[in-house]
Amino acid sequence: MVKNISWTNYNNFVDDEKMTNICVLGMGYIGLPTALLFANNDHEVVGVDVNHRVIETLKNETMPFEEEGFQEMLDNTIKSGSFRPETKVEDADVFLVAVPTPFDTDLRMADLKYVISACGMITPNLRKGNLVIIESTIPPKTCEKQVTPILEESGLKVPDDISLSHCPERAIPGNTLHEMVNNDRVIGGIDDRSTYLTAQLYSSFVKGNLHLTNSTTAEMIKLMENTFRDVNIALANELTQIADDYDVNVWEAIEVANKHPRVNIHTPGPGVGGHCIAIDPWFLTETTNKASLILTSRQINDSMPKYVLQQVKSMLNDVEKPTITVFGVAYKGDIGDTRATPALKFIKLAEKEGYRIKIYDPFVGEFDYPVLGLEDAVEESDCIVVLTDHSVFKEMNPGEFCGEMRRLNVFDARNVINLSFWMKCGYKTRIIGISD
Repeated sequence: MVKNISWTNYNNFVDDEKMTNICVLGMGYIGLPTALLFANNDHEVVGVDVNHRVIETLKNETMPFEEEGFQEMLDNTIKSGSFRPETKVEDADVFLVAVPTPFDTDLRMADLKYVISACGMITPNLRKGNLVIIESTIPPKTCEKQVTPILEESGLKVPDDISLSHCPERAIPGNTLHEMVNNDRVIGGIDDRSTYLTAQLYSSFVKGNLHLTNSTTAEMIKLMENTFRDVNIALANELTQIADDYDVNVWEAIEVANKHPRVNIHTPGPGVGGHCIAIDPWFLTETTNKASLILTSRQINDSMPKYVLQQVKSMLNDVEKPTITVFGVAYKGDIGDTRATPALKFIKLAEKEGYRIKIYDPFVGEFDYPVLGLEDAVEESDCIVVLTDHSVFKEMNPGEFCGEMRRLNVFDARNVINLSFWMKCGYKTRIIGISD
């Protein structure tokens, strides 16, 4: 029977154990901010990545991605010497793995190759008393059944010689610094000592509560959190399609339904993106046949780009060889992150229908397709399709470029535009979940 770990015996483990030297593997969206937070709070940190370009960028005191608050932190920690970016693992008290966990779309399973590789990289440097922390999102039992055997190739035993724990992140792009510091954290060790040592370490910068459990429960909790959100969004998306059949404005219906003290339906949209919500539920389904609700929710959310395209096609059924301008390919508003964005599936489906696609996204620099400036993107377009809820789309004056378009149509899959303003400018408008 699984039991949660209390704080009762905390001091028995941590009084004389100060683990100040940390080696963080993976300088991405989570690993780098985590490394900088530790380095800014009295730890000596080496940040390791196999991508030499990322390391050179960091050595030049430049963040490889935009995230508020971390450029200044990088400047301070590089100058003080508390943070050093390197391409090779070095000896340390703590090894923290924060590499990506890709999703194998063919097998519908977590691809643990980067986690396994990172654990293999630290094995030659392990010594008795080390703590290994896995921050990467992983399926339940990964620490116990896959990470432990790799670490024990060092000749040391887990947990007798090496402590091991899982501490999943809870942070959202665009607000990473605030959330990493202030959100509660779940810490699950392979044994009590592993849990307490990890809690001591994270308490150096985390202001939220630290919830102590075991490694398998911590692995499960992370996946449960994002699965809940995916299922809730799937419910909103299914209600949207049902509401269309009844000519009901689903946005008004959801708003009023959420007045109930125990109801909180999320908002519909063109699908689910990002590295967490669109991916993590699959990690729960890979070794069980008891996940029918989760699988159905994934199917609903993955089908939304097709549903949006059907709505757009109905607006353009009399147009030969239409051109569509996609507004926003980031998976969420006001960031440039396109990981698992539903916009990519929409674009590919539209291309199969023979549509010409042009893209405008003021936050995205690199994408699978060219990202154009606003004027080039709307030129000779027959329809604007809003797929991301960037704030700039809320404030946009469509009258400034309506003369560039061939036909004035707009479909908003995020309910973000000022509807009356666009209508006054002569646009035929449609919003997901609101019938004509």
